[in-house]
Amino acid sequence: MDAFYASVELLRYPELRGLPVVIRGRGDAQPAVLEDGSRQFSRLKSYAGRGVITTATYEARVFGVSSGMGLMKAAQLVPDAIILPADFGAYRHYSRLFKAAVAAIAPHIEDCGIDEIYIDLSKLAGDSLALAQRLKQAVRESTGLSCSIGLATNKLLAKMCSDLDKPDGLTVLDLADIPARIWPLSVKKISGIGPKTTAKLASLGIVTIADLARTDPAFLRGHFGHSQGTWLHEAANGIDDRPVITESEPKSLSRETTFDRDLHARQDRQALSEILTTLCEDVANDLHCKGYASRTISIKLRYDDFRTVTRNVTLSSPIANPLAIRRAAEECLRRVPLKRKLRLLGVRASTLSSGRASNDSMSGQKELPLAG
Repeated sequence: MDAFYASVELLRYPELRGLPVVIRGRGDAQPAVLEDGSRQFSRLKSYAGRGVITTATYEARVFGVSSGMGLMKAAQLVPDAIILPADFGAYRHYSRLFKAAVAAIAPHIEDCGIDEIYIDLSKLAGDSLALAQRLKQAVRESTGLSCSIGLATNKLLAKMCSDLDKPDGLTVLDLADIPARIWPLSVKKISGIGPKTTAKLASLGIVTIADLARTDPAFLRGHFGHSQGTWLHEAANGIDDRPVITESEPKSLSRETTFDRDLHARQDRQALSEILTTLCEDVANDLHCKGYASRTISIKLRYDDFRTVTRNVTLSSPIANPLAIRRAAEECLRRVPLKRKLRLLGVRASTLSSGRASNDSMSGQKELPLAG
């Protein structure tokens, strides 16, 4: 999906089309409704805090704004950009709509998250390009949103070429097209090559995918190990034999948030309590949507000195109720030192199982036990 969160927001606020808009995590940047019925939106230049960008419209991206960038840095690049808080409930709704529209035409789908899927067209009759065009039209009719499709012989190439002509693109990539269309790109465009690997490759004089494709595999294995070195060479040459996996079991579901300012367990107890409740509700909703319950609940804390700690508790029976998840998270928190201020809090559910969860509402302690 194209700039998915931002595109959903433009359905709600059509007057923002064509303007630079950034979406942040949870926040209070809701637009104000004026007396004449028009809306007044917050601007990036008025933002102060440590939040990061979740996504941005393409009009904002031309200024160098990108997902994961700090909002304060983005404000330097495009101060007049509109800032909106994320609405994950709406995004999940539109995610279900677009996936259902695709599944009605091409049911062999691998779900890769809220805004991305792989589709195996090899088992369907008809021309693949025509099928892809039908899929784009079905998504637009179902959601009012655009998507970009990459049509290729494997998942790695399909992922890469889906980004070549965004937004609203439909790109066909044959193996013969790799030297002209893929090799000139930076190695970081290969899904699976992150900043650290990109930097290490650059230190070896390998900057483009062409550089990587022409590097002796033995040289790569010597610097990255046998498995990763082999994969790097194969990926640069468009080799990928991974199947489209239509059924997979998630290992865990989690939610976390970084605070706009450091919060203290005592002075900011109420704010932390509300954040914990929201995270637990979000995890419970994710479990419900996917039909799972969890036996292991974990919390993640990051202190103001950037140290990160985790704690978990494994229960006798699976749960999916937000109150039950919260009480388990509270139990974890009792085993964490809370002398320092906090910058991040997260909740994770793992040891997942399908079927009914325990009916125990886990009622009891309602307040967050954050004591120094």
